[in-house]
Amino acid sequence: MSTVEELIKARGWTDEEARLRSAICEIGRLCYSRNYIVGADGNISGRLADGTILITPAGAMKGFLAPEQIAHVDMQGRTVDNGPKASTEVGIHLVCYSERADVRAVLHCHPPHAVAMTIAGFDMQCPVIPEIIVTIGGIPTAPFGTPGTPELAASIQNIVRCSDTVVMQNHGSVTIGPNLLDAYKKLDMLEHTAKILWIASCISTVKPLDPEYVAKLLGTREKLGIRTLNTLENQCGRGGASR
Repeated sequence: MSTVEELIKARGWTDEEARLRSAICEIGRLCYSRNYIVGADGNISGRLADGTILITPAGAMKGFLAPEQIAHVDMQGRTVDNGPKASTEVGIHLVCYSERADVRAVLHCHPPHAVAMTIAGFDMQCPVIPEIIVTIGGIPTAPFGTPGTPELAASIQNIVRCSDTVVMQNHGSVTIGPNLLDAYKKLDMLEHTAKILWIASCISTVKPLDPEYVAKLLGTREKLGIRTLNTLENQCGRGGASR
């Protein structure tokens, strides 16, 4: 693959655009290698400083992309150059950027254990794992939305206002963050949580931690300097505060 300097010279991109295009391809390969996406599933995007979006193209295998294959769209999903057409699920990304000014990257993937949990009707907000309770709190589930329609983006709109992670019923996950690596980290956390819960549910009934222990864990956040959105604190997905 070409270096960032070669891409800037050959394509006339800014340093920011060249680096983000390359990073989207790298994250795509990583997600593919981890089985978070297969075939042409999923989509990955990042927001540039001018407010436009770089996003994986429609119908592409995300593990094998080159920087010049990434689509470039505005906040209405319209292509702003002569490049590829954006993913048909661009609406998922646009709603995340519209609702959260702090978000610069969005990953929509199909992590198998997390998707299986939604099919089985398991609530991934269940407070079980201390590290998850302290950081993101839990993982809300969005109602089913038909892929390829505005219904899908609408299904996650309220949740992304108050959570950096969400699983979509029978479909996949959305993780967001200030950069691609942060959004990927949350995807890793989401699927690892789902895998632990799946193993536990195969052995016995999953028992949430007592509220007393959950409160103690949440009480450590300030001391640890953790200021991320926490869905147990704000009751995201349960009619609580939206931010």
